[in-house]
Amino acid sequence: MNTTVTTTTISSKKPLTKQEIIASNVKLLIEQLEAGHSEALTSYLTAMSHFHNYSFGNVLEIARQMPTATRVAGFSAWKQLGRFVKAGSKGIRILAPIVGVRRKTDEEAAKTNPAYPNKPVLVGFRSAYVFDISQTDGVDLPEMREVHGDPGDSIDRLAAFLKSKGIQVVYTEKIAPALGMSYGGRIAILPGQSKAEELSTLVHETAHELLHKAERRTATTKTVRETEAEAVAFVVGKAVGLVTGSASADYIHLYHGNASLLAESLEVIQQTAAVILAALEPPIAAEDSVATEARERAEVAA
Repeated sequence: MNTTVTTTTISSKKPLTKQEIIASNVKLLIEQLEAGHSEALTSYLTAMSHFHNYSFGNVLEIARQMPTATRVAGFSAWKQLGRFVKAGSKGIRILAPIVGVRRKTDEEAAKTNPAYPNKPVLVGFRSAYVFDISQTDGVDLPEMREVHGDPGDSIDRLAAFLKSKGIQVVYTEKIAPALGMSYGGRIAILPGQSKAEELSTLVHETAHELLHKAERRTATTKTVRETEAEAVAFVVGKAVGLVTGSASADYIHLYHGNASLLAESLEVIQQTAAVILAALEPPIAAEDSVATEARERAEVAA
């Protein structure tokens, strides 16, 4: 869909801080939503489903600079995978951490074991560049673990995750016409849904269980809570290959002109979706994912 949107220019003279980049992208999203471009949020949520291990600020940057990106890595990481960045490709700028070493004070040194190393500390951030797989050529990569229209074992894995958290899942027709309900420690699901619908509903209610209790429940409205839960279901559904609809245009009204509320919700949506997606991964795949992500981050920081 062709749309005209307002863009926020990032100056190359003075590097922006992480918070400035987040604020800039949130402002851009609000401008797009206020102009009626609800697909802007859909684009962001779609990107989030691909990049749930990236920081909030970097997810925003990836979605803003290349909404169609599906798998990104640094130049060296692609080279190690047998692929090479095409000449003339424009990198996606993200923030990479700068890690230094905080030396112990004389007082600390006197109290600790001399063999204990100095602690690494976050000094700041620098610009780094990653490239989407569409910008590369080379050997074919293994297909990413996705489920196209069929959740497979995802429902069972999510149920096991909920059980480990002490959250009971029951199936009952008493909640009709609702598809699911969250009661704080207990989730009810309407039987008879397709497997894809069942997973989406279970993810939605899981988001309520993880997000909307205690202080956060009293500090948010029902509309905000339902929208956050639906957004988490959208992100997770996209990530496992389910066919999902567009993000609701109600976001335009829900977050109208409120940058802080939008930023807060997008961040908790990302964090909650990441927790659920981790629970849906097979044990071996989860270990491989962590190792791969650590390697790619090291390459970006190099």
